[in-house]
Amino acid sequence: MIRRLLRVAVIGFMTMAVGVGTATHAYAVPTPAEIEAQLDEQFRLIEPIIEEYNKINSELAANRAKADALQTQLAPMAAQVDEAMLSVKSIAVTAYKNGRMGALNAVLGAESANDTAQTLSQLELLARNQRSKVAGVADTVDKYRNDKRALDEIIAQQTAKEAELAAKKKDIEKKIADLEKLQRQLLGGGGGTGGSGANTGTCPAIEGGGAGATAARTACAQLGKPYVFGAAGPNQFDCSGLTSYSWKAAGRSIPRTSGDQWRGLNRISKDQLQAGDLIFFYSSSNPSHVAIYIGNGIAVHASRAGVPVKTKNVSSDSSIVGYARP
Repeated sequence: MIRRLLRVAVIGFMTMAVGVGTATHAYAVPTPAEIEAQLDEQFRLIEPIIEEYNKINSELAANRAKADALQTQLAPMAAQVDEAMLSVKSIAVTAYKNGRMGALNAVLGAESANDTAQTLSQLELLARNQRSKVAGVADTVDKYRNDKRALDEIIAQQTAKEAELAAKKKDIEKKIADLEKLQRQLLGGGGGTGGSGANTGTCPAIEGGGAGATAARTACAQLGKPYVFGAAGPNQFDCSGLTSYSWKAAGRSIPRTSGDQWRGLNRISKDQLQAGDLIFFYSSSNPSHVAIYIGNGIAVHASRAGVPVKTKNVSSDSSIVGYARP
């Protein structure tokens, strides 16, 4: 699909001029900048899938952590169940040996009314203790079963998500491979601006301290590192991986995906922008791309496959849908 769209796009760039009175044909070959713009546009079709992949991957990691924590809790509880069951077995054996005559024999063997009353009281206490032990075992077993059921549900969800994740990963890798192949064919060499000599831009000076400034400096330190979908540092990034990595370095944990960052962080206006704020693109309901603001109208982002982390002028970008501050 990507291959066909890109070929159609490039052919669309080639306008044929027919010379007057001659059979000679001339073609206007698209410039590298025009081809890059088309590649950017086609990657926009892939990016929502990548962010969905990131969301599933993030949820899967959370499920694994829950399962590990629950498994740790269940281990001693299983030992408690075993111990409690042994206690119940002991009670059952004693009851079997003594039978119903136990209480009658105790009464008949008493030497006085006071002894009889005391013996019955002791027997009642013993019975209550036995009932309490049995009830305690039942409660422990119920809790164990409920927690085990919760763990089984988490594992089932995890298994389903793993299958979904594998399918999405394969689909994304295929689309990106097609895109990069066409990029090499159209632009030659290493393909586009993703080579070692790529112009990544430079960050303006970041004044002051605070978490935002730290996040912005961290983002600037990643300039030139490759884009890899699903990556969140330290050596490669996708768009939301870069923003979450930068803010983690500033001591704050933010959601993993661009859509969740948009929904989960405090919205601000353009005139409130300061170093470290996030800028969202394309869809106001579920943005598929995010960048981190540095200052002086410049942001840093991991834009797409084949292009390293670089700066971007965001002073007047019509694809911006909003801003947020962690």
